[in-house]
Formats: sequence, C-alpha cells, structure tokens
Amino acid sequence: MKTKDFTYYTDGISAGSTVVLSQAITLIESSKKEHHQLAQQIVNYCLPHSGNSIRIGITGVPGVGKSTFIESLTADKQEEKIAILAVDPSSLKTGGSILGDKTRMEKLVARDNVFIRPSPAGKTLGGVTSKTRETIILCEAAGFDKIIIETVGVGQSETAVSRMVDLFILLILPGSGDEIQGIKRGIVELADIIVINKADGDREKLANESKRAYRNALHLMTPKYAGWTVPVVTCSALE
Repeated sequence: MKTKDFTYYTDGISAGSTVVLSQAITLIESSKKEHHQLAQQIVNYCLPHSGNSIRIGITGVPGVGKSTFIESLTADKQEEKIAILAVDPSSLKTGGSILGDKTRMEKLVARDNVFIRPSPAGKTLGGVTSKTRETIILCEAAGFDKIIIETVGVGQSETAVSRMVDLFILLILPGSGDEIQGIKRGIVELADIIVINKADGDREKLANESKRAYRNALHLMTPKYAGWTVPVVTCSALE
C-alpha cells in the first residue's frame, strides 16, 4: 500500500470520503512498523471528533443469521449514515480471511450512505480485531450516525466487543441446545438484548421454547445494570 501524507487522510475523513476512510483503516491495521506512527497520528486527530454515534455490537454463532439480521435492522434507516464493521475469522495456516460478510449484505452494499468494512480477526480473541476500537473512532470522525460491529461468531469468549458498544445484542438459534448456556457466566450475562432469530416456519415453536428457557436462566444471574431486565425476544430476520 502506498502511504499518503497526514493531511490526505484527515481531510478525506473529515469530508466523509469512504475511499479515504478505507485507506486509513488499512493503514491502522497494517503490521508494518513504518505505518504505525502515521496511523497513531490519524487516530489522535480523529479522537476529539468521535463519540457521537450509536454503537451496536451483534454476536452469535456461525449460521445464526447475523448478516441477514443487520440488513433487516437497517432496512428502514435510509436517511442514516451507517458503518458496518464485519469481523471474519482468519486461517491459522495462512492468516487469510474470506471476508464474505460484504457479499451477504447485497441490499446494504448498494446504498450510498452505508459503509461496510470486512476485516480479518487475525490472532485476536474476543470476536473483534486488534484495531476495532480505532476503526470505530475513524468512522465516527467521518460522520456516521450508527456503527454496527458484527463479531466473528465463535461462542462464549466474544466479550471484548461489549466494552466498545452502547448496545450488545446476542443472537441465538432456536432449539440449538444452547439453553443450558444461559446459566453460564460469559457472553450471556453481558448481553443487553437476547434475540432468538429464525423464528419462522417449523422453528417458531422451538424459538418460543428457547425464549422461555433463556428468560428463566437470566433470573439466576446478577443484572448487568441495576433496574434493567434483559429482554429475550424472538424474531425472523427474513420475515
């Protein structure tokens, strides 16, 4: 990647250019030492201009329908600028990633006010990348109203994103045998909302059973916030 100068990135981000924003994110994700100083300068510049968005974290196991859920969630938000940071798993052998989330969000890709950035998780645990927090700051400085972080989706360990967002949504498959996980400490106790997705067709009954099981399990936990009862709801991202 050919590195531009500091003002190229800061002027472009301030102007809301998604091209420059993408280049800046690539720079801060770079492992090359010669990029680190400029990357930090860009983050420091953007920091005072951040903090004005609503940050939403969405997690769940592979196949739970995170990408479809995000498309449905943002379908009626045509006037808002939305950034979607999709974290994909990396190969342990090559370090590469398919970055397939962008191809699954066909409707959102076509919208001018939606920015989708797939990034490989690399060796970082917790469902996010090592530079997700900095990427959020850059997106906020670029003027995005909502920032959605879609995690890798590997299970109970994906807790890092909960400390970066205003709202943390856990998606669950109906009747997947996960009900007993509700009494375990981990990702369940950090969720602000639990959503049983794919509650349609033959799975609607299973979804309602899962809903009851999770509601019962949550009674055994100390609330994340005083006076807040975590909603457990069913939905169909398709319907």
